[in-house]
Amino acid sequence: MSDKQEWRKQYRNLVEAPIEDQTKAPYYGPKCKEELDEMKMPYEDYCRAVFAPGHEMGKPEALKGIRWMSTTMYIFTPHSVANLAELGAEVYKFEMPRMGDPMKHTSPFNEAYLYPLHDTRPMTGTGFGFMHANPNEYYVSIDYHIEEMREPFYRIVKMSDGLTECYRPGTFDRWKQSYRYLIELNPRFIYVWGGGFGYGPKVFGGSYDILGQAHAGLASVTGHHEFMGGHCTKHSNWCIDWYSGSQITFGILAALHWRRKTGLGTMIEFSQVQAATRCLGHAAPLYGRFGIVRQRWGNWDTQLCVHGIILCGKSDYPDAINPQDRLEARYAMISAFQDADFKALCEVIKKPDLYNKYAKFKDRVEAEAQVEIYAELEKWAADKSRSEVVRTLQNAGLLAEPVMNDREVYECEHYRQRGTIRWIEDPLFGDVLNQGIYSAGLMSKTPRRLYWIWRPVGADNVKFYHELLGYPISKVQEWYDKAWI
Repeated sequence: MSDKQEWRKQYRNLVEAPIEDQTKAPYYGPKCKEELDEMKMPYEDYCRAVFAPGHEMGKPEALKGIRWMSTTMYIFTPHSVANLAELGAEVYKFEMPRMGDPMKHTSPFNEAYLYPLHDTRPMTGTGFGFMHANPNEYYVSIDYHIEEMREPFYRIVKMSDGLTECYRPGTFDRWKQSYRYLIELNPRFIYVWGGGFGYGPKVFGGSYDILGQAHAGLASVTGHHEFMGGHCTKHSNWCIDWYSGSQITFGILAALHWRRKTGLGTMIEFSQVQAATRCLGHAAPLYGRFGIVRQRWGNWDTQLCVHGIILCGKSDYPDAINPQDRLEARYAMISAFQDADFKALCEVIKKPDLYNKYAKFKDRVEAEAQVEIYAELEKWAADKSRSEVVRTLQNAGLLAEPVMNDREVYECEHYRQRGTIRWIEDPLFGDVLNQGIYSAGLMSKTPRRLYWIWRPVGADNVKFYHELLGYPISKVQEWYDKAWI
């Protein structure tokens, strides 16, 4: 009998049974007063109770017991492992001695750092460009490409569930640390390579987020069309790094599930450039069937209208000192692509002729129609502030919200109540405002959590080499003096 048939049988037995028997096994119902109270809760109160933002530390960790090795740099591959650490895995971040991950040396406009980078470099800090990509990890320094450090590297492989690396294809193979070597040491080992192109004609090409955006075609459809005064645009955030890292994590979780069934490890090869093509939706099929090359369309939408962002005439903060508030707080998103919503929108802006001309969805989604429609919307908003535009449209029952900057996101009560943006007390660096860990979805039983944002280079060497691998402190000191760790 299938699961669905079994469920139907139990459900039929439930509804046909006497009322007094419907609370007995195998029937469903509250088993105690607390469960009954929970079932009576309004849905929103129930969500607040089961997710309980701020109380994650008292709940189990989904990946507790998993040990992972991270020989990664920058954002892309580190983020794939950070997802594991946020869910409870024991992750060791391996960095080159003294220097650390190159991303530690980056910060917006070279302005924001936390100190120190390493105990020998107290006046060098770790930049905020490193933020969110390596939380909850133990920081170990090791020059793992030299022969002298191969033995401790192999020893931790035998004790771990997997490894993620991002070096040029074949590099770890030359060092005898690739999948085909490590699987001999640990048949259950999961090996992840994440890089630019993967095997093929461009196998030795490196990768950065900008390459993923550019070479996969994403940047070609980002930004305003040339007739709007725009050009091909790179997203200022490293969106493909974060996106690709999450895709790798899905692969790791699937590999762990496969290993539970078979007892065998596997190798994952992930091309960042290839991954970015998945963001392009209909682009390749559109060209394949009709020979149409997808074009940029700026803040509008090629499939829905109205469904875009408009510029309002006045800032919400005309007297603000911060130029982002004073000059940029003028954008609002509007969605009114349903026929009834578009009619209501035209009534608000007092353009009934516009509705009569484009009453049908298929008429107004065409390019020429969108040019005319959005021009009328911005003309209507030219003497209004962003908040006035949003309030007017919301009062008419339409979907409209301000395009918020970071400060507004921080102050947003909705995000505060959900715990998306919150302060944490880092053990080394003190109070830090965090937006990354708790924004990745809520889990009632095994939620993500943040213990620390990062550590200095080699901060956990004693824990790793002495306490975990069993080397004497004298050996650890010797390796440290030789700059092997």
